[in-house]
Amino acid sequence: MTEPIYDFRSDNVGGAAPEILEALVAANAGTAAPYGDDHYTRRMNERFTALFERPVTVFPLSSGTGSNSIALAALANDFGSIYCHETAHINVYECGAPEFFTGAKLVGLPGADFKLDAARLDEALSLAGRGNPTRVQPFALNLTQPTDFGTLYALDELAALCDVARRHGLRVHMDGARFANAVAALGCSPADLTWRCGVDILSLGATKNGAINAEAVVVFDDELAREIPYRMKRGGQVLSKARFVSAQLARYVADERWLERARRANAHAVALADTLTRLPGVSLVAPVQVNMLFLRMPDAAVAALDRGPFHYYKLGHDLRFVCRHDQEPEGLEALVRCVRGAIVPAADLG
Repeated sequence: MTEPIYDFRSDNVGGAAPEILEALVAANAGTAAPYGDDHYTRRMNERFTALFERPVTVFPLSSGTGSNSIALAALANDFGSIYCHETAHINVYECGAPEFFTGAKLVGLPGADFKLDAARLDEALSLAGRGNPTRVQPFALNLTQPTDFGTLYALDELAALCDVARRHGLRVHMDGARFANAVAALGCSPADLTWRCGVDILSLGATKNGAINAEAVVVFDDELAREIPYRMKRGGQVLSKARFVSAQLARYVADERWLERARRANAHAVALADTLTRLPGVSLVAPVQVNMLFLRMPDAAVAALDRGPFHYYKLGHDLRFVCRHDQEPEGLEALVRCVRGAIVPAADLG
């Protein structure tokens, strides 16, 4: 019998939610107009309008990098700069795609807990050389919520950053690859987390929370929305059979199940962190606020984990574990047993 593999690499390694599969099967019946001119895409827009408590325009895409790049391109000028945290996903993990789509320069700033600080952003923008033709001109602020290290911006932190951006003439993009986890953890509404704080455009990810290659660009400004179809086509991001992504996204936000899955994944990570950090030599790299935890462990524990049956990522000395909505309880228990057994002498285990 093959030994099970417990996979903590990311939340996109798991399966699709049952209702998402049902929505795909339903969308497969009959025909529909291509390229997003279909009733599934119109229904998606209606449901997102209800979700965000105001009219929005939503564009279905199949990748988070494409979603971020198209959203930033809608804000862009090709002699400009996009400000972000130095660890932001767009700055570290997208192979220059945002620069490719926008023609702009990314400017990464430091900040505690992997978040931008409003005062530091204000200072940086004040020194950016606005109006100087020898300098790139700031035009956008990127906020990753939650951050790539699983930390969260509180609503007042977001509002302060958006206020700074607005005073300096920048528009605001939110990278919400794990938007559901942020909403679930903060206990706020999607509206509170975005446009009410001052966000102009959102990349909303569903793939990591039960969908199949389903991402969305949610636009809170009609003027920005008008350009996006052209940028999507020019960038090779238009979906021929968009109904299959739109149907998933429409079903995704139709009830509370998307938030229930996110709460479950978050709770797994918080409980796992609480248990592991009680062991000697195990420490957190960042606060555990959503479904991601970054840890440092004694070498013996790392060696034990590497012997299996676990998949996870190493980022230098940091170990990354991501919990899924469909995480196996036995995998969580096995992970704890493995680390404890490598750290705590057998005599101490009783």
